[in-house]
Amino acid sequence: MNARSESRPGADWAQDRLRRLGARLAPGADGFLTWWGRNLAAWLPARVRRVLGFDRGRLLMQVEGDAVLLRLQQGGELRDLGTVPLSALPSVDAIVAPVDPLAPLLPARLADLPRWLLLPAAAGLRRRLSLPPAAGDRLRDVVGFEIDRQTPFTLDSVAFDARVLSRRDGDGMLDAELVVVPRQRLEPQQTALGPLAQSLSGIDLCGDNGIPLGVNLLPPAQRRRHGDPFRYWNLALAAIALIAVAGTMWQLLLNRRAAADEFEAGIRSHAVQAREAASQRQALIDLIEGQAFLDRERAQRPTAVEVMDELTRRLPDSTYLEKLAIEDNNVLMIGLSREAPSLVQRLQGSPLWRSPSLTGALMPDPASGRDRFTLTAELPPVATTTPASAPAPRTEDADGP
Repeated sequence: MNARSESRPGADWAQDRLRRLGARLAPGADGFLTWWGRNLAAWLPARVRRVLGFDRGRLLMQVEGDAVLLRLQQGGELRDLGTVPLSALPSVDAIVAPVDPLAPLLPARLADLPRWLLLPAAAGLRRRLSLPPAAGDRLRDVVGFEIDRQTPFTLDSVAFDARVLSRRDGDGMLDAELVVVPRQRLEPQQTALGPLAQSLSGIDLCGDNGIPLGVNLLPPAQRRRHGDPFRYWNLALAAIALIAVAGTMWQLLLNRRAAADEFEAGIRSHAVQAREAASQRQALIDLIEGQAFLDRERAQRPTAVEVMDELTRRLPDSTYLEKLAIEDNNVLMIGLSREAPSLVQRLQGSPLWRSPSLTGALMPDPASGRDRFTLTAELPPVATTTPASAPAPRTEDADGP
């Protein structure tokens, strides 16, 4: 960490460090890290947050008549500390050495806080703006071009800043507020502070409810930078963390080496059992694969019951079979029928066979008055067939079998 950090309105040095780190990592990451750090610190007690630097607060100085009102802001709370007469403050010309006029009046923990000049609400002018999402990264620079159009002042005659009020869900547009204070109203306030004006980290403006808006009207070049009061603590904690991490990693490495040695010894002691188990496993795999192959071969052909059921549905009642043979992928049907010429048409379209055809000529049978036929068909694999179609309509033979 750097030893110094610039204070910002409503933020402390810890959040500012997160913002700076995010800005270096990737565009837009500063906002995420600041949000993450603020929400993570919200789970900690207030005293712990102050110790870690997440909620140190700031010292507000407000000129009221011939005195300066000192107020402490931590989070959303404001607490009056007291007033200091302006006559008790030495003039800038009277100061020979860099002496802090407030150091004897405040405890060390308060005297080291960032100091802000708080202006009354009537001293500033506020304008709401609608800006594109990309303007959020350089909000102050963007609103600087809007001062001439939104206010009756020029850029050189005012102190200004802006804040984001909300972000629209639909198009991501930013609802921002431009805050402008004429320098002719600001300079008397700074002059009244005397030597305290040189120690300012920022200038904020009161809202209508008396709460600071959270802007910084002081130009960046004039903002006082405050040292990190926990620098040495952070360095010590970082060193301890590095030593702890190194020790943990070394112990983890030793544990892994010991585990690897033990595992290797176990492998050597059970090598024979492992080879026997592998041989038995391979035999079991071969057996399972062989059984699966037989099951697949059997499943690729329709069963005899399915073939006979399909024939029963498709052959007319005037037809009966004398022989039905299923060999490999072929089916042979020999029988008698009064409608032998139409049998091929009736058997077509079945999912269980294909290419039905008459073999040889039809032979009349004088005893039954029917024609003797011989039909053949191919049995395709079941996997290539479609679901069974509706059975063909059966034709009732008026003459009977």
